[in-house]
Amino acid sequence: MAKIKTIELSEEQRAALERGFTHGSSHAFRQRCQIILLKAGSPQAQRLTSKLVAAEVRCCEVVVNTWLKRYEGQGFEGLKTRQGQGRTPILQTETDLAAVRRAVEQNRQRISLAKAELTKELGKEFSTLTLKRFLKKTADASSAFDDK
Repeated sequence: MAKIKTIELSEEQRAALERGFTHGSSHAFRQRCQIILLKAGSPQAQRLTSKLVAAEVRCCEVVVNTWLKRYEGQGFEGLKTRQGQGRTPILQTETDLAAVRRAVEQNRQRISLAKAELTKELGKEFSTLTLKRFLKKTADASSAFDDK
């Protein structure tokens, strides 16, 4: 049987992880806090293997060990999702907002026509759903469709 990797937590660390687990803003962060709490266990309880923790949080054993190493190296801040992770947006607020606003104002009733015009003007391929999400995100959906 393999040796179970353990981690010791102070009361402050345990309290911070429990707050993160119960009040964390994202599911991924709450899950990471739960992984560390389960791996640490309580001082009286038997420690769980990475395989059992992975089954509890529905991920794989490698993920459990990766987050355990990250926590040991970087502490509580290491569990947070770093800036720059994820896909970059197709439509940028800084560069594309003016063109999107013009196209939507010219084609108020037909978002597909606005999308076709923007595809030519910006040289970017995207769906009408992406355009709708962009408008909603920038809160231009309401102001672009209001009469002036």
